[in-house]
Parts: sequence; structure tokens; C-alpha cells
Amino acid sequence: MPPAAHPSMTESTIPRWLAWAREIQALAQTGLHFARDDYDQSRYRRLIELAAELMADNTTAAAPLLEHAFLAQPGYATPKVDVRGAVFRAGRILLVRERSDGGWCMPGGWADVGELPSAMVVREVWEESGFRVAARSLIGVYDANRDGTPLAAFHAYKVVMLCEILSGEATPSSETSAVDFFGRGAIPPLSSARTSPRLIAEAFAHLDDPHRPPAFD
Repeated sequence: MPPAAHPSMTESTIPRWLAWAREIQALAQTGLHFARDDYDQSRYRRLIELAAELMADNTTAAAPLLEHAFLAQPGYATPKVDVRGAVFRAGRILLVRERSDGGWCMPGGWADVGELPSAMVVREVWEESGFRVAARSLIGVYDANRDGTPLAAFHAYKVVMLCEILSGEATPSSETSAVDFFGRGAIPPLSSARTSPRLIAEAFAHLDDPHRPPAFD
């Protein structure tokens, strides 16, 4: 079986202005971390201002808010991590409906510092759907900004794990308004920045073939 990689997701899927803004912000954040004097700090802060202005000119976000968010990221700049749980029952996948945009997605969210990847997935599934699960295998590791909607301020990776239901019942949360299972031919409108059709297809492929290798970008 060929490797489950996806080389079709390339830089061309990201607007050039967004790639530039992210890179400028990351370089400035790292520069501030290592800056030795006020002069260097001033230059790197100016780069952060420019990154915020570039992003604000191409979105509805305000430059001061973006600048504040950029300055709140300390240390060497690295991608953020988003975790998702692929949970099945009777051949149907568990999805939750996001209150923020009304779209459906696999339960998950930003990773927390100090927690195991598998534990984060298990916790997110419980909090957003009401089901206790166990993480059984890795489905894939993706470049989140090249999958679905790439218009996010920060670069991120997405980790998806196949999970098994242990107990619980469908229970919406403060972040989700509905919880349900869907067959592969009846997937509802997705919250694409959280879960894309590509991730759904790969989850079903791992359900069909337990020996399928993890996908990766």
C-alpha cells in the first residue's frame, strides 16, 4: 500500500499575503525572544505591527487586536496543535455542531500544555459530545492551514485519532449545540476550519482498514 501522504496540499492553497504575515510574525516573535537590547526589541515589535497591519488590510480583524494577539505569543515561534477524535458507532461517525458557526466537526480543539496527546483527544470528545472514549490509533497529522479554510492568524498542525466509545450519551456543551452520528454519504455542512471532507474520508478509510498507516503532510 502506498504511503497515506497528501502532496497535493501545497503553498498555492494559501494566499500569499497570509503566508507573508505569518512568517513575519513568527520571525518577529522569535527575534523578540532572543533580542539583547532595546534597539533589537523595537525593530521586532515594528515587524509585529507590520504583520498585524498586513493581515488587517486583508480581513475584517482590527490591527490593534491582531498585534495584541501576536505579542501574547512568547518564546520561539512554533505551530499550534489542534486535536480531533474520530469516533464511530455502527459505521457512522460522531460529529458535533459548533455554536460559533453552525457547522459540524469531529470533537476537538486546541491542545493544552502538559497533557498527553491521547488524553487531550479523550477530554475534548467528552467535553463536547458527552461520550467517554479511548484513543486507539493515530489517523493522521495534518498541516491545518493547508486543509479546509486556511485563513487563520497562526500556523497549526491537526492531530486526528481513532477512538472507541466506552460509555456516555449524546450531550451538547457550551461550545456545541448538537451531537449526532452520520453515515459516510450523509455528512452535514462542515465547520471546514475544524474538520474538512478530507479528514472525514481518511477517518472512514481507517475504520474500513484497521491496518491503514497514518496519513501525514
